[in-house]
Parts: sequence; structure tokens; C-alpha cells
Amino acid sequence: MKFDGYLKVRIGEAAELKPTTYSLRHSKVFNKNSLAMDPYIVVKVDDYKIGQTHTKQKTTRPTFNEEFCVNVRGGQALELAAFHETPIGYDDFVANAVVQLEDLLKFSAMNETYEGWLDLEPEGKVYVFISLTGSFTDGKTPPPLTPSHKQTPNTTADSQDLNSNRNA
Repeated sequence: MKFDGYLKVRIGEAAELKPTTYSLRHSKVFNKNSLAMDPYIVVKVDDYKIGQTHTKQKTTRPTFNEEFCVNVRGGQALELAAFHETPIGYDDFVANAVVQLEDLLKFSAMNETYEGWLDLEPEGKVYVFISLTGSFTDGKTPPPLTPSHKQTPNTTADSQDLNSNRNA
């Protein structure tokens, strides 16, 4: 099913974030034993990025309290991906969660909002508030009209009315 409407996502906090082995590659070189990271979260609907939180420094339990709002047309999935910001090169992937928008209604007993913890893979969780205002469609488009269903204007009646108005 596809969602058409207004989506509001509030990222509260994340917990139990674990640096990946790839993100720890510099800790051995620089003799750093800290598991602290500089996390941020990217928010996507399907493959479209709708926002990114600010980076929180040296923590595995960041508090974001940031909100993202967007009008969605034909949306199916919400993705939250946590990254570790690195000073050089690409940022390191930490974890993510992908939730089908229609499943959010099941989790929230058919309300238009969901509030709670979403588990991240491979580890961690994020506290979110998600509000959906709109409707779900099955994604099927109606069949096109065949010529027998089209209404054609009655041109003879229209021309008779014009002629009668001229004579009056």
C-alpha cells in the first residue's frame, strides 16, 4: 500500500549504539580505547532523503529532539539510518531501521501516530514519534476509460440552441 499525505517524524534519542569494527579502525592507530562516537541520523522515505539530525559529539546515547515534516505521494517505507561522522573520508554506517508506513498503523492500533522505540540493525534503538495524516491506497491505478465510456458532447443540440437564440 502507498501513503499519500503529510508525514511528521520526530527523532527523540538513540540508545545502545555500537561502533562497527570498521568505525574503530583508527582507534588502534591512534591508541584510542574510547567507544564513543559522533552519531547522526538520516531520515528517508523510500529512497528520498527528507532530513538529517545534527551530529552529537562523543556519545553512544545521543539526544536529538529534531523534527522533519514532508508531504508524501506514493510513499511506502520510512528509513532511519545512524552514521558516525568521521573527520576524513566517508562517514561510517552504524545501524538502520526500515519500517513500512502501513505497518506503523498496525503497531499503533490503527491510530495516525506511532510513538516508541524502533530497533536498529545490527544494534541499537531509536525513540521516535511518527504522525501520518492522509490516506493509503493499494497502489493500483484505475483502468483507462474505453471509448464506450467517454461522454461526447451533443454538438447537434448545441448548434440548435445557438440557432434558436439567434432567431429569438
